[in-house]
Formats: sequence, structure tokens, C-alpha cells
Amino acid sequence: QVQLVESGGGSVQAGGSLRLSCAAFGYTVSIYCMHWFRQAPGKERVGVATIYTDSGGTVYADSVKGRFTISQDNAKNTLYLQMNSLKPEDTAMYYCAASSNPARCAAYDYNYWGRGTQVTVSS
Repeated sequence: QVQLVESGGGSVQAGGSLRLSCAAFGYTVSIYCMHWFRQAPGKERVGVATIYTDSGGTVYADSVKGRFTISQDNAKNTLYLQMNSLKPEDTAMYYCAASSNPARCAAYDYNYWGRGTQVTVSS
């Protein structure tokens, strides 16, 4: 089992920045990749970014490319999402998640996810 705990959300004005963190606990060696996804009220969840834990390779949604950066600190078992040039449409609950194999990673099929942290961007 893996437990994921997000932090770092908040309220910012458009153009501002936030850094989200996600601490992982438990059987973390089982994790093949980690993700950030978000869900706004009344909308479906959307994958934002993925990082492959061994290679460090990353994948981003088109809507955040060039503005968001996903990274990891393996020594601290912590995942980050640096969010710059925030827009009101980035407002959502942000969740970190983990997948245990390549197929699940590619399909944004999560084995584990946290409770989320709220990001609100005002215009």
C-alpha cells in the first residue's frame, strides 16, 4: 500500500505561482510513475503531468506545457508540481497519484491517489 499526501495549494492572482508537494509513504518501490491530475467542480478529472520514477521522463497536458513543471526528490519520496503563470482556468482540486506499471501510466490509470489540495486562481 502507498499513501499520498498533498500540500501547497492556495489562492493566487492570475500570473502568480504555486508549488504543490506530495509526500509518499509505504511501499513506494512499487511505483512506476507518478502523476498530478486536477478536477474542477462539475468537470471530469484531467491528467496534468506525469513523471516516470526511474528515468525521470515527463509528460504534460497541452494546457500546462511551458507553465508547469513536475519533479521528484527520490530521497524524500516527494513529488512536486511547480505552477507558474497561473490562469483562472487552472482553478481546481489537484491530486497526486501513482501507477504501478507502464500500461497504467500511459492510461492515467491510478493505483493510489491522495485527498487533494485546492488551487484557486482569481482574475
